[in-house]
Amino acid sequence: MYVCGPTTYNYFHAGNARMFVVFDMIRRYFIYKGFNVRYVQNFTDIDDKIIQRGNVEGMDPLALGQKYIDEYFKDAKEINLLPATVHPKATEHIPEMIEIIQGLIDSGLGYEVEGDVYFAVDHFPDYGKLSGRTLEDMKAGARVEVDERKRHPMDFALWKKAKPGEPAWESPWGEGRPGWHIECTAMSLKYLGAGFDIHGGGADLSFPHHENEIAQTEGYLKGKTFARHWMHNAFLTINQEKMSKSLGNFFTIRELLVNSPGEVIRFYLLGTHYRSPLDFNDQNLIMAQKGLERLQTSVRLAQEALDREGLGRNDQGSLELSRASKEAREAFEKAMDDDFNSALAYAALFELAKTMNSFVQANPVSSKGLAEAQKTLVELGDVLGFDLLHPAKVDVENNEILNEVMEVVLQIRSKSRQKKDWEMADFIRDGLKEKGIVIEDTPQGARWQIKR
Repeated sequence: MYVCGPTTYNYFHAGNARMFVVFDMIRRYFIYKGFNVRYVQNFTDIDDKIIQRGNVEGMDPLALGQKYIDEYFKDAKEINLLPATVHPKATEHIPEMIEIIQGLIDSGLGYEVEGDVYFAVDHFPDYGKLSGRTLEDMKAGARVEVDERKRHPMDFALWKKAKPGEPAWESPWGEGRPGWHIECTAMSLKYLGAGFDIHGGGADLSFPHHENEIAQTEGYLKGKTFARHWMHNAFLTINQEKMSKSLGNFFTIRELLVNSPGEVIRFYLLGTHYRSPLDFNDQNLIMAQKGLERLQTSVRLAQEALDREGLGRNDQGSLELSRASKEAREAFEKAMDDDFNSALAYAALFELAKTMNSFVQANPVSSKGLAEAQKTLVELGDVLGFDLLHPAKVDVENNEILNEVMEVVLQIRSKSRQKKDWEMADFIRDGLKEKGIVIEDTPQGARWQIKR
């Protein structure tokens, strides 16, 4: 799998994160199904936007690019992205790009004009086959800058002549830097070769980026298949408008992490099928948090039952839970096998959690079936990138003191309930809830936990 990575001139935003999370989920599911997955995700660390941002910040563009590569890994860890097998950087593959560009020139698909090199789109008969567009339609609706030096308005840059003060590398056409599209061609061919299985990215990359990748790569390979399958996730929107840095209507993941744990953001991003638009709002994020906590609570209550009682008989309950585990796995795999439908996969998890909760509430004795069900729920959650057994901890200063204080508070509340002073008991419960501490009354006594 090759998945287009970020252009490193800022923290990545929630729209970028949807793409990263979706393809991370797909990768995890292939691993779950027994595939050996080689996963390549690049960093575009030289680009017009990086140069412009470097000028604004008074920072060397290459140093700026490295800064945001480092920041990417911090945020990626928070939303539980597995590191790629290879994370190539564009600036480390300039020789490979020059070799491909020279090959395109030699075959008549590329041409040099005053130090710039362009790809001749009308020399590649299949141009437009990914997006379904024709050159005539593209020319009529072109939104590219007019450059009289181009042979066709849709011809795109393979190599850009150096401008004063910009990073540049030596090439047969003079000093300059690569165009955006050639970077992914060079890096994907180097680490995966021609005819690899899946090339992924956001819907906005389908044209022109991926269309241009196909043209230059298959032109260079003289007709060999570049990637066998192309997958694109739909946009993340705000008020039905695409989230993007250029429109200024975006939230970086770094900003969202201030109020929401990364696992909640991930849960939200996978709550809708990846090819369906997903509209961002705070209410949906709150609903995602509640949904994730339902699964985590189910796993926790099962673990408490298993720790408390050990494994008892309860053969009937054990059979029901074993059957529920099998049905949940089958429903989960059916959903994921149908174009990675994570929304339906969620439904399978919630159904199993509901069965587990009913068993725990009704049975004082645990069973092997409960252990099996819990294991199944945890395993399937992990396929989607959630650690249901070890939810993210909330950092609380003096945690030991907090535990002691809460023990006293629960004792006071228990005495109030014994005296049937329901007003005081509810006052304590509601007051703590406003502070983010939730009390659960169970047959084994009251429990408390921090809700983020």
